Amino acid sequence: MNSESIQHPARNQATVICLHSSGSTGGQWTALRAQLEPEFQVLTPDFHGHGAGPAWYGIDEEIVAADAALVTRLAGRAPGDVHLVGHSYGGAVALRVALRHPESVASVAIYEPVVFRLLFDYHGRRRPTSEVIELASDLRHRLRSGNAAGAAARFVDYWSGGPVWQALSVRQQAGIAKCVGVIAAQFGALASDAPRLADYRFLRTPALMMFGSEMRAPIRRIGELLRFALPSATFETMAGMGHMGPITHADVVAQRIARFVRRQEVVSSRVQRKLAA
Repeated sequence: MNSESIQHPARNQATVICLHSSGSTGGQWTALRAQLEPEFQVLTPDFHGHGAGPAWYGIDEEIVAADAALVTRLAGRAPGDVHLVGHSYGGAVALRVALRHPESVASVAIYEPVVFRLLFDYHGRRRPTSEVIELASDLRHRLRSGNAAGAAARFVDYWSGGPVWQALSVRQQAGIAKCVGVIAAQFGALASDAPRLADYRFLRTPALMMFGSEMRAPIRRIGELLRFALPSATFETMAGMGHMGPITHADVVAQRIARFVRRQEVVSSRVQRKLAA
């Protein structure tokens, strides 16, 4: 689906906007779409520089804000409740939109958001942060050397927790290599993005925060910080999963998110009936 396209849902039908990880596309949410349609309208936009999304010609530091604006526009066009789902980079964008526009978001379901700003603010010289710095520096070095495929391979194997790149099809490799420059821009933007730990304490939107049991060190620390900032959110550890859980265990993650979204719609309906009484 194109980033700006939207269907014509029934009046007041709830919309679920699913946001993909870096290097992926909205197509990663096929299993979740199967769980939720036709009960919900499901949108799976592509971010800037990914899939059918718009090209990115701006400066690196502005890409997160641009992707968040894209999602905000989609949410603003939806007639009913809007539920945001996000994985990795998509999770960071979903949280940013929910913080900036709480009136537009009924709930968020997030898998391992890469909100790197928290690491740099609280653990700038410790190992979890240095891992992110080393990865981002390596990507930029390979890109400057004209080795986009090498940069893409480094990125994929790090977040997959093993040598996954060689197992991808030629088409998959080419797709990731094509957008690896945008991925590098996302790293820099996330490190300096506006939301800080104190800002998350103002998030009143119902939230499901999922983390894989095989999470990387930076994600583990981000999860600990978010637990502190979001005491009312539901935190769950997904057994046997790493950072790419929504792709490697698509059905399991989709089922959990679908249960959460349906539960929020039940609660919302009850509240609306009480207000109307």
